[in-house]
Amino acid sequence: MGKINVFCCAVILAAVPTLPAQTATRGSASISLNDGPRIILRSSSGQVKVSNPQKAATVQVYPRGNEVRVRLAGSASTVRYDSRMIAAAEIAEKSARSHSVRSCWRYVKKALVEADLVDSYPKTAYAKEAARELVRDYGFTSIPVKDPFKAPVGSILVYGGRGAGHVEFRTEDGFVSDFASANPSHRPLIGVLVKRRGEG
Repeated sequence: MGKINVFCCAVILAAVPTLPAQTATRGSASISLNDGPRIILRSSSGQVKVSNPQKAATVQVYPRGNEVRVRLAGSASTVRYDSRMIAAAEIAEKSARSHSVRSCWRYVKKALVEADLVDSYPKTAYAKEAARELVRDYGFTSIPVKDPFKAPVGSILVYGGRGAGHVEFRTEDGFVSDFASANPSHRPLIGVLVKRRGEG
């Protein structure tokens, strides 16, 4: 799937079991609904519904200018956040290595600064401290997501455990910090963070 303009995007977060290939079409856009949990980016000028007839599940998307609104999979909750978070994740993807260089928090910090999501370079040294600092000093909010695969695109996932911990962005295809991966960190998840438009 090609890159789209993040400032007019909508994000769909849908948990769909492995099924025979099927698509939903709106205009010239065609979206795959098979192969497990999917995160789909779409441009849209209005409300969109994508239904999986075998599960009778409907995902609703509400674009609001530079704000993204996501209906969380398996929940009635709707999460709103700044679309620049998707831009930050894409910035991190461009500089990511093929393997970890033990600098995850530094790469995430740089992406946040370049995307203009923070007004100063975060000061904490350890990745596991990212959640506390971003919420306290930069207006980020923790959202009720426990499964990294269900985190919205652009959100920040913070992990604890031994040592410095880990921090990464959710991307369309997986996760990224100083390196890109199709799978999330194996460490215990501390929190999933987003920043609402105009906060912090």
